[in-house]
This record gives sequence, C-alpha cells and structure tokens, in this order.
Amino acid sequence: MTMITNIKKSPVALAILCFLIEEPMHPYRMQQLIKEREKDEVINVRHRASIYQTIERLHRDKAIAIHGKKKNEGRPDLVVYEITDLGHEAAYTWIREMISTPAQEFLEFPAAVSFLALLTPEDVALLFKQRVKALENTLARLKDQFQKGATLRLPRLFLLESEYQQAVLEAEIGWIQSVIVDIEARRLTWSMEELRKRNESIDNRLDEKEIE
Repeated sequence: MTMITNIKKSPVALAILCFLIEEPMHPYRMQQLIKEREKDEVINVRHRASIYQTIERLHRDKAIAIHGKKKNEGRPDLVVYEITDLGHEAAYTWIREMISTPAQEFLEFPAAVSFLALLTPEDVALLFKQRVKALENTLARLKDQFQKGATLRLPRLFLLESEYQQAVLEAEIGWIQSVIVDIEARRLTWSMEELRKRNESIDNRLDEKEIE
C-alpha cells in the first residue's frame, strides 16, 4: 500500500486507470471516451493538458506503462498505454475510498456563503436567484441526457452518476429557494452595523473574562 500512496489520487487519474483496465489505449481515445460517456460532467477535463500531465505522472509513478505505438496518418505515432499491477491496485483502492469515505472538499459556494454578511440581504436574494436559474439550466440538461440514456435502454448502473448529480442539484436549488423566501419575508435579515455591534459585544465580554 505504501507504493500506492505515492501515486497522486484525482478524478482524472482514476478515469485514466479505469479506461486502461478495459484495454490499452492512447490519450486521444481516452478523451473521446470521456466525452462519449459524458464523464466530463463529473470529471474536470476542461483543459486538455490535464489529461496528458496526469498520464505523464502516472507513467512516472509506474501506475501505467507504454504498451506500444499506433500509426496516425501522417502525424506522429500515438503512444498506447497499458495499466500495471500497481495502477490496477490503485484504481480499485481509490474507487473504494472515494465511495466509502466523504472527502473534505473546499468548494467555492459554501466558502462564499460563509461571508454573506458583507452583502445586503437584497443583494444576496438577487444573486441566489441568478444561481438558481443557472442550476435549473444545468438540471434540465442533465435530465435531458438522462432521458436519452433511458431511451437507449442503458442499464441503470451507467446512469447512477447522473441520478446523483440531479439529486444534489435539486437539493441545492430547494435550499437556496428557501433562503430567498426567508430573506424576502424578512425572517432572515442582517446589516453590517448590527454585526459590528455584536462583534464589539463579544470582544467586550472576552476582555472582561481576561481581566477576571
């Protein structure tokens, strides 16, 4: 297991190892599969270089090896990779860990929510409405893709990640809408002046304790 811990775990690295468990292939084929199977909905591959950088790292760490080369019609030959025993073990270990153990992910949205006090309730309600609209568009697209998968009679196993994404989006939309309702009903209010007074009160109590 110590050798596995030397391999940097990431969703992109997991995808590469899992593809190579299926069969040896070149990076371009991996990119095609990510799009064909819509893995780009759950794996950040916006930058093509990230795939190649990850492949180089996995190769350096002996999780994958060069299987051979494939002719590419007047262009440089494509390097075909295969998974090693170490990479095979790493892939299965990662899958089990990622499924069983929640990772502490520091996402942008909850970080920004923790500082909402810097904005006015009206600003927050407006921004939340904009986010809900964006999330609803994403949800509609995922539902459309899910429906296409169902129409093609894909096994549910291959649609579970889409089910999960939809459930998460629906939960987030529901929570944000409930906060908007509370702000507009003035059940949730704040101002910088009130917060400053509260901070001063806390500071004063702390000073009194130190004097005691």
